[in-house]
Formats: sequence, structure tokens, C-alpha cells
Amino acid sequence: MDSAVALSFALPLGLAITAFSSALALGKAVAAAMDATGRQPEASGKILVNMMAGCALIEALTLYALVFGFVLMGKI
Repeated sequence: MDSAVALSFALPLGLAITAFSSALALGKAVAAAMDATGRQPEASGKILVNMMAGCALIEALTLYALVFGFVLMGKI
């Protein structure tokens, strides 16, 4: 098996794992924020800001993986 075949199998699998992990992380972050807002409604503004910052970082990691995958696709 040469490197092109290995990349052809590994790239879609890696991107799928990244997307699935991102979805789980975002779901957990939003669920925790909603739980915290339910416990302390007066702090909902601070909770929302922190949740959005965390979600943005999670999405950034996913986009970095996508860009990295596209760069490696050029090697095939």
C-alpha cells in the first residue's frame, strides 16, 4: 500500500471522527450551559458568553482539521 492509498482511507475517516467528536463536545457544552442556567437564571448572561467562547474554540479545532484534510488531499 502506498501513501496515496493510505491517505485516501485515512482522510475521510479522520474527518468523520473529528466531526463526530465535535458534535459530542458541542452537545455536552450546551447541555451543561442549559443546566447551569436552570440552576442560576440570574447568571445566564455570563454563562451564555462562556458557552459561546467554548463553542467557538471547539468549532475552530474542527475547521483546522478540515483545512488540514484538504491540504493533505492535495498530496494524493
